[in-house]
Amino acid sequence: MNPRFEINKEQTTRKTVSADVITDTKTGVQYLAYRDNVYGSSGITVLVDSDGKPLIDKRS
Repeated sequence: MNPRFEINKEQTTRKTVSADVITDTKTGVQYLAYRDNVYGSSGITVLVDSDGKPLIDKRS
């Protein structure tokens, strides 16, 4: 069984902050997840194109 979500890219802006692009392998919708390990904050949001529609990974 394949996992539902896949982490495509990880960017570390500092040693304590990271951002990941996560793809829903069922729908192809891509999300941006953010973590700050110093302040304990995090968030996730859908990535959108210039028309405001969700970005879809064509491989899914």
